[in-house]
Amino acid sequence: MHVHEDAQLTFVMSGVVQVVTNEGRWFVPPQLAVWIPPGLLHTVEVLTDAELWLVHWQPSVTRAWSPPGLPARAFALPVTPLLGSLLTTAFAAGTSAVKAELVVKLMLHELVEAPDAPTFLPLPSSPAGKRVVEIALGDPQNRLSASETASRAATSLRSMSRLFPVETGLTFKAWRQRARIVQAMDRLAHGQPIAQVTAATGFASTAAFSCAFRQVTGTTPTAFAEHRAPAFG
Repeated sequence: MHVHEDAQLTFVMSGVVQVVTNEGRWFVPPQLAVWIPPGLLHTVEVLTDAELWLVHWQPSVTRAWSPPGLPARAFALPVTPLLGSLLTTAFAAGTSAVKAELVVKLMLHELVEAPDAPTFLPLPSSPAGKRVVEIALGDPQNRLSASETASRAATSLRSMSRLFPVETGLTFKAWRQRARIVQAMDRLAHGQPIAQVTAATGFASTAAFSCAFRQVTGTTPTAFAEHRAPAFG
């Protein structure tokens, strides 16, 4: 874990990385980017062979150029056609300093418009929430009911149902589904076959797994496993 004064945009051209903060973690497949504001404790873990493009904004530039609405938190985002073109231009050989300055300034405005990518797994902060997370992550096949999970975490189903939306922004059911997909992404990134990942994460069939995976990540398990990056847009 580390902190730097510069703001940073990490674009994953190929491969898979994981970005971790105190609030949770993102799995970042190809064609997603992660915004890390200045002064935020974080780590970037490269899970597979990857090509990363990084853009840094010095503190004075961030203050001068940041448009209203630019979040002061980390987030992952799908790369829009415009942001993709800006990145391509910024990293192209022969781009002049004047043009590069205009390009990276416009990037900040595009970040305001970009929606969050749903590959973030938020983590609750309360002791009860952390106990629930530990139990749930230890049950990737989804064998425990919500009531059993709450009981093993020494809390009630009612308390757990209230806690998760407040501390994570997701119902426990939605959080658990996302956690299973995040765990599946980790397994796929390490080369496990799709059929094996389907069984390990408790889905009844590869079709059901593929449907849930696409709902969360916007891509298929096959494309993710092969680290294929779709064209911008």
